[in-house]
Amino acid sequence: EITSLLSLCGGQFSGEQEIRVNSPFWILNIPSEEMARGLMKRTVCAKSIFELWGHGRCAEELYASLKSYPTDKMVPYLQSDSTYKVHIHTFNKTLTQAQKIKKIDALEFLPFKGKVNLKNPEHIFWILEDYGMNPNDVPEEPIHLYFGRWIADGQRELIESYSVKKRHFIGNTSMDACLSFIMANHGRVKPNDIVYDPFVGTGGLLISSAHFGAYVCGTDIDYNTIHGLGKASRKNQKWRGPDENIRANLRQYGLEKYYLDALVADSSRPIWRKGMLFDAIITDPPYGIREAPRRMGSRETGKETVKSVERSTENHFFVSSSYHLSDIFFDLLKFGAEYLVMGGRLVYWLPIYKPEYTEEIIPRHPCLKLISNCEQMLSSHTSRRLITMEKVKEFKDQDENSYLLDGQYMPYRGHNSFREKYFSGVTKRIAKEEKDNQK
Repeated sequence: EITSLLSLCGGQFSGEQEIRVNSPFWILNIPSEEMARGLMKRTVCAKSIFELWGHGRCAEELYASLKSYPTDKMVPYLQSDSTYKVHIHTFNKTLTQAQKIKKIDALEFLPFKGKVNLKNPEHIFWILEDYGMNPNDVPEEPIHLYFGRWIADGQRELIESYSVKKRHFIGNTSMDACLSFIMANHGRVKPNDIVYDPFVGTGGLLISSAHFGAYVCGTDIDYNTIHGLGKASRKNQKWRGPDENIRANLRQYGLEKYYLDALVADSSRPIWRKGMLFDAIITDPPYGIREAPRRMGSRETGKETVKSVERSTENHFFVSSSYHLSDIFFDLLKFGAEYLVMGGRLVYWLPIYKPEYTEEIIPRHPCLKLISNCEQMLSSHTSRRLITMEKVKEFKDQDENSYLLDGQYMPYRGHNSFREKYFSGVTKRIAKEEKDNQK
C-alpha cells in the first residue's frame, strides 16, 4: 500500500530503504513533508508518520544519534514562543507513568525553549520503543528506539466509519471496509478516475474508490443483487427493503454523485465497446465458498453444459452454467489487458490452497505487469493473495488468448477444486472429533 501511494504522490520507493519485517516501525526516505502528508491522507495500514531525528538499538545510541542531528533542522520547532509535548509509545510493553517521565527527562539535552502544553501543543514529539513481536518473551530493554516530530496520522478511522455493520445494503460476501480501502490504494485510485468492478455484488468496493473521488460502476450476473431484491443477508431480516441497493449505499456516505451505474451482465462476455475505458479494475471474484461462480449458459444444446435454469424475481430467467476458477481469472486478466488505460491497475483476490502454492501459478498476461502479491490467511491450509497488476503494453488481437500458449494456464487449473480443498480441513476436523468421541 505504501509503495503504491508513494508513486501516486509523485515519489519513488527505494529498495535500499530499511524494511524490518519483524517490527511495526519502518524508516522511509520521503523527499518532502508535503508528500508525507499526502501519503497519510490515504493510507489505512500506517498509523502515523514522523520526521525522524534519531534512532538506535539502545538509549545511548539514540542520544548519540540525536546529538548528531543538524541543529538548524531542530530550531524551527523549538522556539521560545512555541508550545510542545513529548509522547511515548511502546510496542509490546506497557510502562508506568514514572518510567515514562524518566525517559522524557533524559532528553533534557535537546534545546527545547518553548513551553510544555499537554492539551493543545503546536509541536508533538514522540519516543517510539520496540520491544519485539513476541508477547511471551518481552525483553527488559527495547531492541530499537526512535525519536521524531509527529507529522500526520493515517486514515484508520475510515475502517470504523465505513464499517459493513453499519452499511445499509450488504450481502453474504460484502468486503471488509479496511480491505476495500487497501485495494483502492493498491489501484492508485484518484479523483476523476473511472473504476470498474465486474463482480460488483452489493458494491462494497465501489464505496472506497468513490471516497477517493473516482466515478464508479460495476456489473454482476445476479439480477436480484443488482436490483436489491430477494432474501436479505442481514440477521433477523427476511427480505430486502425497497431502498436496499448499491446507489443507497453510496448515498449513505454522501458519495452518490460518483455513482455511474450497476448493470446485470456476465463478466465472461464483456458488454463494453472496444477501447481503453477504465483507470482501475478492482474486484473480488467469487471462488465458490459463499457464492457459486456462474456464467450465462444457453438453452441450445452444444453451446454450454447447462447446470440449471434459475427463475429470478420479476420473472427474469437466465441459464446458469459452471464457471471454473481458472477461467474466471484468465477472463479477468484478458479483460484488464483490453479495457484498462495504459498504466491502469487491476487489483483482485486470488484464492490459494497453501500446500500447493508457488508463485508460478499466479495467472499472467503479456500486457500486465505483476506489481505486488500480498497474503491474507483464511485457514491453516488456505489463504488468498491480493494481486496488483499494471497495464504496461497496448492490447493487440494476438494477445487475446496468449495465456494458453505458455505454461501459466495449466498450473492454475488445479485450483478449480479450491472449494473442496477449502472445506477439506473442516471435513478432517469433524472426522477427528467423531473418532475422539467414540474412544
